[in-house]
Amino acid sequence: MRHRKGGVKLGRTSSHKEAMFKNMVTSLFKHNSIKTTDVKAKELRKWADRMITLAKRGDLHARRQALAVIREKAVVHKLFNEVGDRFSDRNGGYTRITKVGFRKGDAAPVSIIEIIAPVVQEATPAKEAKTEE
Repeated sequence: MRHRKGGVKLGRTSSHKEAMFKNMVTSLFKHNSIKTTDVKAKELRKWADRMITLAKRGDLHARRQALAVIREKAVVHKLFNEVGDRFSDRNGGYTRITKVGFRKGDAAPVSIIEIIAPVVQEATPAKEAKTEE
């Protein structure tokens, strides 16, 4: 039985798959976007959202949990100082997957996964003029 064995298999052992996603989530937060296959991008979204949720918590235990997944201390520092503050008022939906096309060698569907930038709400001059009158 496969109870509580969520996620995709990807034709790898569980240790290989775990190491691969730890490397990918480190690269994602280091470079803000990476190019990979559709299936890996969809699975990576789960890992990235979990790390951003830890960064939003911001305590020492959350930082240590993130260090268990992310391979570089500098990336964890960036995650907790920049990304956690950026998404403090957002409940999920931290990443965007954009389908790019197909890989030349094996025609695998390829996507770009990126960390989205939050929308900055600025008042337009027209609305300010109406409220002043």
